Amino acid sequence: MSVIKLLNSINKISTLFFLLTFSNLLAVENKPVDIWQNKNQVNTKDEQLKKEDSENKPSINFTNMEENKIKEIEIFESSNPENEEIKLVGLYDPQENDLTLDMWSNSDGEKIRNTFKRINKIELSRFSEEIFINTIMTYSYSPKNKLTEDEFLKLKLNWLLKNNKNNLIEKFLNNNLEFKGKSRLIKHLVDYYISSADISEGCKKSDFISKEIKDEYLEKFRVYCLILNKKNDQAQLNFDLLREQGKSDKFFNNKILFLLNVNDKPDNKISDKNLLYFYLSSITVENFSYDPNQKTDKNIWKYLAASNLIAINQLEDPEVINKYEIAAHEGNFDKNKIFEIYLSIPFNINQLINADTVYPSLTGYEARALVYQKILLSDNLESKLNLLFLLKELFEKDKLGNIYVEYLSNTLKEINSDDVPENFEKVVQRNIILEKNNELGKIKYDDKVLHRSKLIKIFTEEQSNKEKINKDFVKIYKKISKNRKYFYSIKDVILLETLNSDGIEMPKDLNIQALSKDLTIPTNIDSLVDNGEIGMLMFKLVEIIGSDDVENLDPETLYFIVNLLNKAKIKKIRNQILNLTLPLRA
Repeated sequence: MSVIKLLNSINKISTLFFLLTFSNLLAVENKPVDIWQNKNQVNTKDEQLKKEDSENKPSINFTNMEENKIKEIEIFESSNPENEEIKLVGLYDPQENDLTLDMWSNSDGEKIRNTFKRINKIELSRFSEEIFINTIMTYSYSPKNKLTEDEFLKLKLNWLLKNNKNNLIEKFLNNNLEFKGKSRLIKHLVDYYISSADISEGCKKSDFISKEIKDEYLEKFRVYCLILNKKNDQAQLNFDLLREQGKSDKFFNNKILFLLNVNDKPDNKISDKNLLYFYLSSITVENFSYDPNQKTDKNIWKYLAASNLIAINQLEDPEVINKYEIAAHEGNFDKNKIFEIYLSIPFNINQLINADTVYPSLTGYEARALVYQKILLSDNLESKLNLLFLLKELFEKDKLGNIYVEYLSNTLKEINSDDVPENFEKVVQRNIILEKNNELGKIKYDDKVLHRSKLIKIFTEEQSNKEKINKDFVKIYKKISKNRKYFYSIKDVILLETLNSDGIEMPKDLNIQALSKDLTIPTNIDSLVDNGEIGMLMFKLVEIIGSDDVENLDPETLYFIVNLLNKAKIKKIRNQILNLTLPLRA
């Protein structure tokens, strides 16, 4: 049974223990007891079956439970003398990643808050992000100092929202019934699907809206979803309730009454007060047209693009075009639409032929459009490459570089590398976005190098045999010891310390401390383990790894990361790191 389930059912277990003890005492005394007022008589056959069943069932041995789990139960009981329910929110049980329920208890709330701020500014790599998510989404007690439970949860939810972790948000909503900030998560999902022009999917997320949630926006959205699903009677009932509570307004009333077929004529008013109002405007206004600006909500920008509500052929105003370019650069508008706009701008044949010399005389977007069209017409590779990098300069000149990065990379990937002129090879390579291959190659074991030997199977294989590892260690170490020229690398030391930490017997003549004497661990981080601040330790590791791939970390950094994880007994993440950094792969 998981720790969380154990905590949440402790009262049930206590009750069960009481009933079992009570029943056993009665059985010893051979006193018949009819709990159900003699409605159910227990015969001899039933008693025999129960006896056989109880003998076959595994029993819970409370005296042999792990110390940490006993401690967790004690914490639960001592902090809740009246057996009040502890509401823990999260996705993962602590033991899944070798973490603890009290991993934040000893940490300073202000330091946690500041670390969140720093991490928010880092573009995390896949691995460091995974560590971060596992840490913040693990069930745990909140810090005791300078950070309330609600504030701590808000920090976590804010990160999910800021980084659009929609799958995690949905899992969180499924796993946790009631918590402060629930309506924010639901509204985020709803707006995400509306902005993607996927209203049906957005309506499915309205199932998360419980009676306990009193959110005007979500309640209005639920009314519309009922109409969409042809449940007009229910929609009318909910709509009337909103009006009675004073939660509706004239704009919403007019739109809903039209959709309910109460009013014959639509209201042609457009509102961008929020995304729901804007969506209702777009489906009720005849010949709908809207001109967004830089103050327009990003979700409205996305909805306009997703719903094809922007007529590109009508974009002739330079200011309007530039407005859309800025929106695309900031991620609020589809970048591909910008190139469609460029294609719609007319140029004569002379301008296209002489694009290299004509573009300086044109305004920003016109120059970019001309060069872009010339690229599409160019059949000479060297000329095309010159134009591609010229266009990059033009985008960067007007601080619109984000529009072009992906397009440039994809175009360069289509070019056969063997055909690229030598003078372009380096610049082409620098501008290609390499896709990370998550599939690891087959491990090539080399017993002549300690950290690449069969010993690493203890980390790379789930069903590794500890006894066999011990035997292999004796053989491999004996062979390496005979080689007087062998130099113990930092990765060798990492392996030795980790094997020692996992209980593998070390040769008597092997002095690991001597091998690691020049390797240091930052005192401020080392103290986190001693203080039981496991949550903060994981945060520090996230900061250290940052945007880097683990396999690219320098050996010294790798050493103290693994050393700290060994000390904290966090094996799962440690093994993942070792699996990525120690083996030689094909």
